[in-house]
Amino acid sequence: MILFPAIDLKDGRCVRLVKGDMDAATVFNDDPAAQARDFETAGFDWLHVVDLNGAFEGRSVNGPAVEAIIAAVSMPIQLGGGIRDMAGIAAWLEKGIRRVILGTVAVRDPGLVREACAAFPGRIVVGIDARAGRVAVEGWAETSEMTAVDLAKKFEDAGVAAIVYTDIDRDGILTGLNIDSTLELARSVSIPVIASGGLAAIDDVKRLLQPDCAILEGAISGRALYDGRLDPAEALALINSAGKVS
Repeated sequence: MILFPAIDLKDGRCVRLVKGDMDAATVFNDDPAAQARDFETAGFDWLHVVDLNGAFEGRSVNGPAVEAIIAAVSMPIQLGGGIRDMAGIAAWLEKGIRRVILGTVAVRDPGLVREACAAFPGRIVVGIDARAGRVAVEGWAETSEMTAVDLAKKFEDAGVAAIVYTDIDRDGILTGLNIDSTLELARSVSIPVIASGGLAAIDDVKRLLQPDCAILEGAISGRALYDGRLDPAEALALINSAGKVS
């Protein structure tokens, strides 16, 4: 189980939102590269980065901050937010991003996702963000009629490396992951699923290490790490000990 620490970028700084509300942003670090180094030093294996401005504007906005993060760490990075064409995908992969996350474009242009998966095997992730089970797009500003499961099934044979599933109603409010909905999605497709939204404490990590969650690739943690509610050393030790047992 991979625990992905999250860096959400707004106006060049590390922030956390409440349920995707850009006006409810809390700034946790003015130096994203330094934050990335802290996560790497703590022992995390991957880094999850989102360009929040980009998600709303439909183009990469926090490019300089992302490039500084790439230069600061050697750990693999997955990046989402405003990447909506092949040129943007290729550019970020060439700059050193390991996996690109496609969210809004997965709904608007699923053909592009398939094209990207064919061009860059193992390096394309689909981000499925849901509010009350319905997929949200454009930085969560719009909710579609499509369910998360229906969208995931569209990419079953596309070669998607993973799906990041975020429960928007839980994101940033530390109420715990929506394990039931995440497992429902994971069981509906063969694509590895990463849980996101609401991870609050070590009990969430313990829940993710239960046998029924073995089908998940991992989970993303943001606010709990920044608030100190989740201790990286404790969480990673628990995950590593579980891995040795299995």
